[in-house]
Parts: sequence; C-alpha cells; structure tokens
Amino acid sequence: MRKTLSRKFYFQNTPTVAKELLGCFLIREYRGKIWRGMITETEAYVGEKDLACHASRGRTSRTEVMYGQPGHAYVYMIYGMYHCLNIVTEKKDFPAAVLVRAVRIDGIEYKKTNGPGKLCKFLHIDRKLNKWDLTEGKKLWLERPAKNTAKRNITAGRRIGIDYAQHCREYLWRFSLKM
Repeated sequence: MRKTLSRKFYFQNTPTVAKELLGCFLIREYRGKIWRGMITETEAYVGEKDLACHASRGRTSRTEVMYGQPGHAYVYMIYGMYHCLNIVTEKKDFPAAVLVRAVRIDGIEYKKTNGPGKLCKFLHIDRKLNKWDLTEGKKLWLERPAKNTAKRNITAGRRIGIDYAQHCREYLWRFSLKM
C-alpha cells in the first residue's frame, strides 16, 4: 500500500520538512516506467527575509507557486539548461520551499542523481511539472519509507551556491542523509 505524503506534512516549518524528507521516496512516473529515488539531500529556503530564497525580491510570476498551497512542486531552470525541483511548504501566502538536491535509485549510479539538475534530468522533471500537486499520487509524488530511517544519520551544513546571500549563507539549512 502506498504511503503518499499528505498535504498536512508540508504545512510544517521548512527546515523540519527538509529533514523529514530525508529517507522518503521521490516517485516519478514517466512513459510507463516508475522510478523510486530515496531522498538523500535537501535544502530549506524560508520566506522573503531569506536572501537565498527566490522570493527575497518579492512576489513575481516565477515565484507565485511558492506563495501557494503547500505540497506543490516549484520547478525552475538554472544556467539556462538545468531544472531544479522544490517542494512548497509552510502555509499559503508565505513563500517557502525545500530544494531536493539528491536521490538514490537502486540499480542506478549515484553520480547520475546526486545533484538537483542531474536528478531532474534523469527523472524527466521539467517546467511542465511546475505547480504540480504532489499529494495526488500520479506523475510525481513523495512517499514515506516502509520503515523509519535512522534520523540520527542526518548532517546539517551550509547551502550550496548562495555566496551572494550575505548573512543567510551561514544558515545550516542543507541536510544530508549519511549512507
């Protein structure tokens, strides 16, 4: 029986969701195939005061999804060629999301999915899935693991690639599951 994460799960504090997603499965159904990747790395982005958050410059057409209902996908492109998957969290009208940085898929070399752009490329996640409701259990969704992941194996560190974010670059909001 599937254990799709409910909308209620995403209404938590964003760093909490980022930690709780570790060990959960990102499921992608594409062209008749289903891929299950265990989430091994995430980053939290919290509100307009977080200078690393896309919403730090206010509400725009690009960031509108972050102000929406938690449990939706925020997919955007970086460097004009890589997509990144984020999951909207906390509450409506408060822009917060978790970036999925890496997943581990059985039988697939980890180097193919150990970065946000690489995992999106491998799983065919692109802007067509922006605003996708992750609680519906089709095309793209998240599931709890069958057994509880050892949460003591979580490390926290600085987020990657945000040197411009002044004091916010010091936040320990990147979380990794030690394997």
